[in-house]
Amino acid sequence: MASVSCVAGSEAVMETTVALLSESVFGWCIFAIVLLVILAFCWVYIRKYQSRQESEVISTITAICALAIALITSALLPVDIFLVSFMKHPNGTYKEWAANNETRQQIENTVLYGYYTLYSIILFCVFLWIPFVYFYYEEKDEDNSNKCLQVKNALKYTIGFVIVCSALLLIGTFVPLESLPNRNSTQWEKVQYLFEELGSSHGLAALSFSISTLTLIGMLAVITYTAYGMSVLPLNLIKGTRSILYERLENTEDTEEVEHQIDKLKAKCADGRPLSMRDRRNLQDLEAKLQVLRRQGRHLEIAERNCCNKVGSALRPMKILLGVFFILVALLFFMTLFISNLDKALHSAGISTGFIIFGTNLTNPLNELLLALQPVFPLDYVLITIITMYFVFTSMAGIRNMGIWFFWIRLYKIRPQRTRPQALLFLCMILLLIVLHTSYMIYSLAPQYVMYGSQKYLLQTPLPTADPSQGNHTATITKICDADAPEDKCTVTRSYLFLHKFWFFSTIYYFGNWAFLVVFLIGLVVSCCKGKKSVIEGEVDADDSDVSDDEYVH
Repeated sequence: MASVSCVAGSEAVMETTVALLSESVFGWCIFAIVLLVILAFCWVYIRKYQSRQESEVISTITAICALAIALITSALLPVDIFLVSFMKHPNGTYKEWAANNETRQQIENTVLYGYYTLYSIILFCVFLWIPFVYFYYEEKDEDNSNKCLQVKNALKYTIGFVIVCSALLLIGTFVPLESLPNRNSTQWEKVQYLFEELGSSHGLAALSFSISTLTLIGMLAVITYTAYGMSVLPLNLIKGTRSILYERLENTEDTEEVEHQIDKLKAKCADGRPLSMRDRRNLQDLEAKLQVLRRQGRHLEIAERNCCNKVGSALRPMKILLGVFFILVALLFFMTLFISNLDKALHSAGISTGFIIFGTNLTNPLNELLLALQPVFPLDYVLITIITMYFVFTSMAGIRNMGIWFFWIRLYKIRPQRTRPQALLFLCMILLLIVLHTSYMIYSLAPQYVMYGSQKYLLQTPLPTADPSQGNHTATITKICDADAPEDKCTVTRSYLFLHKFWFFSTIYYFGNWAFLVVFLIGLVVSCCKGKKSVIEGEVDADDSDVSDDEYVH
């Protein structure tokens, strides 16, 4: 009998091992497919907006890789939520492979190190790789002969970014996450305590502080670009573009009018008299305007023959429906974020705790929707992934419509086949910073779900009895994990712990959410007041050269 039970046990272990191996192989295949799809999308996106005249191999590769890293990092939050939820059965009990606390801790640490790995790559991109490639291209000569001098100058300017990164790591190293054990300690004991804390955390606090600082910059980018993109993307789909025939007719009339004005000015000097300074200036302006109008005319002719525009006109009803759906989603996010911030203002302990609350006290529509979708696998995971991607793509739409700005100075424009390499590098750097802040935005939208996912736990509740002598009777019920759940019954996502490592950053993020709501409303009003876009929006500009225009046309 003992031998039979031993054989049965070994067979069970083998079956479990085979199942885990098959699941891991399947998981790696899915990961490889997703990675290839992301890289293909990044290549198509960068090539669509890249200038054919000023393209550079190293800047193209950098932009594609940085954009891919941003998309992969944004997908880490749904994976984190899925893993903590996958540890449990729907009835609230842990699965066999996750019943051991050490196993759960190992999985949680793996996710945490995944965060640190991707965030370290973002640090490397923002402070070293992208700045070096940017300055490398800026130092490019006309003849492109002295490569060594080009690399030397690029490294010289990149050192400044490295110094800033080193300063952030150093500050994060010696910022104590807990108060000193004794207020009366000497200065040496305080320094010794900081070094002991650094050794116990293996330097991860320094990395967390640096990432949190970058997240603050990402918060500014989210307030500027994502808030505007959430309003401009759906309204552009709803309003559509102007009629090509009407634009061509208008272009012809404007061209004839400008040519008539030029002829009138030239007629003044037909008898040999020189033009006045004012007339010469007007003539130069009119000739430049005529040049732009003629280029617009050529682009409109191409757009009229373009098959994509004809297909787009046929799909106009679908675009309107998609735009209505996106504006409803944006309004849902606005309402949810407002309720979440109001909840923190009313029920948190205030600034000193980073406005942190456990669970939800006011009804949060998006959080309730995610919890309601839990029984139908995998709708809740699909929805949280869509929300994450929605933030990323609305951010890209905002950057594309606004361009790259430094305060009130416009640095670069993002235009199809006309975007300079430096602008693409800036775009990817901004997206990397936005992705860092996306996790906090999604936590603000669905705090309970981001903390625990779809986990449930078993709770013993006493049953009322008519006869006290019969003793106490209890019943086991299944509850959704929330802040009141016992610590050993529910596992908190690593993303939540990472977001609230420093309370003062959480405080700034809280006020940033209010600024996001205000900018979204302003962007919505501006987008509603603006008219329809031209079908050749962004393709022709006054500072374009004839060479680049001819290259685009052909």
